[in-house]
Amino acid sequence: MTRQAFMARLREGLYGLPPTMQADIVADYEIHFNEGAAAGRSEAEVAAALGDPGRLARELRAEAGLKRWEVERSASAGASAVFAVLGLGAIDILILLPILMGVASAVFGVGVAVLALFFAGGVVFAAGPFSGLPGGPAAAILAGIGLMTGAASLGAVLSIVTIGLVNALVWYGRLHYRLLKPALEPQMSGGVQ
Repeated sequence: MTRQAFMARLREGLYGLPPTMQADIVADYEIHFNEGAAAGRSEAEVAAALGDPGRLARELRAEAGLKRWEVERSASAGASAVFAVLGLGAIDILILLPILMGVASAVFGVGVAVLALFFAGGVVFAAGPFSGLPGGPAAAILAGIGLMTGAASLGAVLSIVTIGLVNALVWYGRLHYRLLKPALEPQMSGGVQ
């Protein structure tokens, strides 16, 4: 593989990352080719030593997604980390995807239930004093406040559980990456570092 073909595939695989990050990564791999040429190695030898540019791009995207999650802790960063981890291995998709779909469905279902409980509490709070519920208006107001508070508490617990699940997935991704990295090191150590 030529330098130009390697870099084109690497750039293609890095599409979607921030432009500055893409430029830094491409510059690093350009240095590998320059050092290889200075050592008298051909472009094909350097490219073979670096490995498959598509796989390198997937690993770099996964690492970027995991770092983004650690910094931002937002829903989009969590989704990015999840998809980055799933992108590391096709076999993992067969195992992880059904589990993740089940967990995501359960989290979504509990989230919908929390919202419904909160709005039900709001209805009881607002309409309860006028509907003649047992215990009078004060009991209806307190029941509505209790339902809304309970829903907010369940929402907070759901958020903590969701963050914990994403952190567990990030941990799995880092473990997966650490297991893959030694397999790639012999390819890279045989040539350019």
